[in-house]
Amino acid sequence: MSHSRITGVGHYVPERVVTNRDLERRMETTDAWIRERTGIQERRFFDPDQDTVATMGANAARLALQRAGLQTSDVDFIVFATLSSDYYFPGSGVLMQRELALPGIPALDVRMQCSGFIYALSVADQFVRSGMYRTVLVVGSEIQSTIMNISTEGRAMAVIFGDGAGAAVVQATEDAGHRILSTHLHADGRFAEELMQKEPGGSRVGRWMTREMVEAGGADPYMNGPAVFKHAVVRFPEVIYEALDANGYRSEDLDLLVPHQANLRINEHVRQKMGLPEEKVFNNIQKYGNTTAASIPIALSEAWEAGRVQAGNLICLAAFGSGFTWASALIRW
Repeated sequence: MSHSRITGVGHYVPERVVTNRDLERRMETTDAWIRERTGIQERRFFDPDQDTVATMGANAARLALQRAGLQTSDVDFIVFATLSSDYYFPGSGVLMQRELALPGIPALDVRMQCSGFIYALSVADQFVRSGMYRTVLVVGSEIQSTIMNISTEGRAMAVIFGDGAGAAVVQATEDAGHRILSTHLHADGRFAEELMQKEPGGSRVGRWMTREMVEAGGADPYMNGPAVFKHAVVRFPEVIYEALDANGYRSEDLDLLVPHQANLRINEHVRQKMGLPEEKVFNNIQKYGNTTAASIPIALSEAWEAGRVQAGNLICLAAFGSGFTWASALIRW
């Protein structure tokens, strides 16, 4: 059995920058209120004339492949994580496959929301380690600006989320010193309704969408903020320590933690709880908001660009989100 290794990372964000000041003109909120509660200063919204979930993912994937020194024709398998697929079905994985001109290779969609990228990375890791595939594209891409109710009524969530895409190339390697060491996945469906979008929720309601559902607000995402925060600050360090313990490391051995970018207050709470210095945690939520399945690969790509990911570094990725789901991956870069 071989190992798997991330050989290239890339990201793409739309050109349109939406600041907190811009949102002040659309709802009753303030820049200070948003910064205090989330740490977010601005986010990106897609351009409907050029961006889709699939094309954004393809742009991120091309950059990741370029940095890995590969051609698109080298890809054996696509694992695509998103909650905002271009269509209800088919998933965006096949649409990105078409965009990259890769007919015939398998494409798997993963719908695990904020934990989606790590779940997808775990799938890629297992397929590579089994010997079934040698080069896998793992992509997280989201367009959430069209889902949000960008008004005073929906401001609690609307100020948080943004659009973007990130990708990683996972390849087979015999080098045990530079590889994905382990991945750790969890879920607890008892809390599924604490962070959800009920409509269009499909089969259980008999019809996908009606005027009555829209008027009742069922199409707007819902989040029980205190419940999410309460669970996140427990599950984040728990799953990070799980990864460290499984490989015989301690928190001080980490070179960099790349957490899901949900809320700067959550990440700061986790950093302090684990006793990590600021330079060992990478945050970019200030610029992009919460890009859900795209947040970790965007952050990882930016960290790599900034020189904060070097060969031999011990890197931990960690996420918590809707489901509730939580996950981690420990990597010896």
